[in-house]
Amino acid sequence: MPHTPAALALRRATVATRRYVDRWGASARALDALAALSCFALMILDVPGLARADNSLTGFTATLVLAAGASSLLLRRRASWVPYLVALVLLGWLTELTMIQFALYSLGRFRGRWAGITGTAVYIATAYALFHLPGWPAFYGDRLSDFLSLVVPIGVLASGVGIAAYRQDLVCALQAQRAETAALQAVQDERTSVARDVHDLVGRELTVLAVRAEVLAVRARGDERQKEFEELADTARRAHHTLNETIVRRADGRSATPGLEGLAGLAEESGRMGTPVALAVAPGAAALSPLAQTAVYRVVQECLTNAAKHAPGLPVTVSIAVTGRHLRIEVRNPLPAAPPDRAPVSTGTGLYSMEERVTSLGGTLAARRLTDAYEVVALLPAGLPA
Repeated sequence: MPHTPAALALRRATVATRRYVDRWGASARALDALAALSCFALMILDVPGLARADNSLTGFTATLVLAAGASSLLLRRRASWVPYLVALVLLGWLTELTMIQFALYSLGRFRGRWAGITGTAVYIATAYALFHLPGWPAFYGDRLSDFLSLVVPIGVLASGVGIAAYRQDLVCALQAQRAETAALQAVQDERTSVARDVHDLVGRELTVLAVRAEVLAVRARGDERQKEFEELADTARRAHHTLNETIVRRADGRSATPGLEGLAGLAEESGRMGTPVALAVAPGAAALSPLAQTAVYRVVQECLTNAAKHAPGLPVTVSIAVTGRHLRIEVRNPLPAAPPDRAPVSTGTGLYSMEERVTSLGGTLAARRLTDAYEVVALLPAGLPA
């Protein structure tokens, strides 16, 4: 069913609003200001009663005092004890219970469990002492049981919610760190794979170079160039030895990555798994360097794996073309009407690996979700004459 212009405009407005709210909500200062304003808005409801009480405050001065108290919540992240102490002062002076809820939440939220528990205990003890002093309002509890049923839940609930939020922050931070570590590990693994391919491909060329130089040295025996050929052969052997020392000893035994010749096998394997692949490779791509071909193989391999996870059974189109001095790899698969029955098992690092492989060769990679399909486009220097 086609989307009407009004529906599309509404969708764009909704997305823009959501992004704005997310950006605004991610600002610590904005959230602190919102907390201070919310606290002040709740406390200002008590101004008429404060003005009538025996505390020498008028409606105007009571508003100023409450505004000053609420503004201390702007320090709740850096100095959580400041709004807490201000809340205790307001509790003893004006019997104001709203501020203490925000202060105890902030203690648990930004200082953790023990700070929240300590703050709650001190608050209950202070309120209990004030309860036994003359002047405690009867509507806050004229009996000890009434007092406890009102004051204790306020502190425990506020502090408990703050502590829970603090623990949730720790969990989110740990998950983010774990995801970042996994991404870095994927990049490192891909660099190791690239290095292994460099060894397999460049090492062969160095061996050929050393052999050719030795042959030329034999042919030039007695000639002044014999020594130069021998030095060239020694240089090639040392370079090959250096590759062995730095790469081969760190390898894990995996074989070299195939090139374009392995794409047909990938497509066939994907078809056996239930995901048909339409593969189109331009004839000119066969002249690519071996490293570029391994990059093409890795990108297509990862894209087919992702398609099998997130859009099982749907056809995948793979196009490899040479445009000027660039090689264009385009992999596209339609989006499923509903998510898979089982959530796909994924580390979320495949894109990092593909991007690392492509950028290491001077190319670019872009993955995007279209209206009805998911598309990955990679551009590599072809190294061919235009």
